[in-house]
Amino acid sequence: MMFSDTYKTIAEESQGLFKDRGSRFIGIAIPVKTQEEIKSKLEELRKEYHDARHHCYGYVLNPDRQVWRSNDDGEPSGTAGKPILGQINSNDLTDILIVVIRYFGGTLLGVSGLINAYRMAAADAISHASIIEKMITEVYRIDFPYLSMNDVMKVLKEEGAAQRAHSYGNDCSIEISFRQAAKEHILDRLMKVEGLKYLFLNTE
Repeated sequence: MMFSDTYKTIAEESQGLFKDRGSRFIGIAIPVKTQEEIKSKLEELRKEYHDARHHCYGYVLNPDRQVWRSNDDGEPSGTAGKPILGQINSNDLTDILIVVIRYFGGTLLGVSGLINAYRMAAADAISHASIIEKMITEVYRIDFPYLSMNDVMKVLKEEGAAQRAHSYGNDCSIEISFRQAAKEHILDRLMKVEGLKYLFLNTE
């Protein structure tokens, strides 16, 4: 199996709508990076749609898609958050929050009706979104003696590694980033440079 260092998310916020027997389900898909951001977005939407009956949601975070949650917000268990999350997963998306806001129309829809409504509202929000593919990059700090500068710069240039912060003196330090799939090859080359040490900082 080939290693993939890309993931799919959405470029900007989008909306969808589904109606059934008087009830309106407004689907809102939002690109997010952290749980703090999700909490803030949920608070904003609850204020904006304060007169709605339910604010149900699902989210998935991180390139490995290991952080996720769904919430039924008072709807029968499994009828709202789960179908919203199902749409995120079936489209293989991450770093996304989908909130479906329900205005009750006076007629009960039943379990299957609710599952369908929340699924369709989430699907409509995704259908209006711009889906983009992002590359997973790794960020490192490399430390090396000034005399090794030319060797370091040669590797960085040939491998297309991006440079960020740097400080040059007798001892030099550069923050670099590159795509995750190239990690082993680039680090192998850098470790052949005399006196170089590296420190992993984070994944983006």
